[in-house]
Amino acid sequence: MTALSKEQQTEFEAAAFRRLVAHLRERSDVQNIDLMNLAGFCRNCLSNWYREAAEAEGVPVTRDESREMVYGMPYEDWKNLHQNEASPVQKAAFDLNNPHK
Repeated sequence: MTALSKEQQTEFEAAAFRRLVAHLRERSDVQNIDLMNLAGFCRNCLSNWYREAAEAEGVPVTRDESREMVYGMPYEDWKNLHQNEASPVQKAAFDLNNPHK
């Protein structure tokens, strides 16, 4: 692998993060529970990681602010527009595999 400077590594990681966020915004049909069941994380996890990284650097970011950064709109608006009621199968899989227990 080509040796990267710390700045290049950070730049590329940031670009990948922005692309992931854009992809998740485009794929509003993919429910958070599906992400949790398949990958063990969801949009809320991503927003929490963002907030934790900011706070580790002394930058206060609220939960609502970090969620809006990931969702591209206030979380409640996104839920009203895109979130469906989880099916019994989705709920059972979540209960079985939930990493946040």
